[in-house]
Amino acid sequence: MLSTATMGCAGQEADFKPAPDKWSVRQLVCHLADTQIVVAMRIRLILAEENPTLGAFDQEAWARNLDYGKRKISQAIETFRRLRGEDYELLKDLSESAFERTGMHVERGRETLGGIVEQQAVHLENHVKQIQAVRAAYKEHKAKLAAAAAAAVPQQEQS
Repeated sequence: MLSTATMGCAGQEADFKPAPDKWSVRQLVCHLADTQIVVAMRIRLILAEENPTLGAFDQEAWARNLDYGKRKISQAIETFRRLRGEDYELLKDLSESAFERTGMHVERGRETLGGIVEQQAVHLENHVKQIQAVRAAYKEHKAKLAAAAAAAVPQQEQS
């Protein structure tokens, strides 16, 4: 899903922001990869420990301080894919009762393993839609620039 949404995205398109307070495709992909790192740890904590504390993270600080604007999309996608695959292998044969195991999130309170898995599925879908919207906005932006450039070129007079 993520690979499909980003296929062919490079250069200016990868870094285009539809608004100053919005993320680019590159930043969104890096966010998904880093969120998957955090989620992988939460999954393991819940499975290995009794009601562990699940830390929060400041996504804006991560984007800024981990330099999302310069990271490679391909590496972020590979990190995401690899961790999702590892998590799947860990979760696929668990009993239903394992998904009822809990952790205590420092901001949201008690969370079940099943809830975290569901939340991450929705999180990916939402960001894939966001990536598609950013790419559509880039194409529209590019078309407007091309139209403005064409309008600015004086028409040659016919002889």
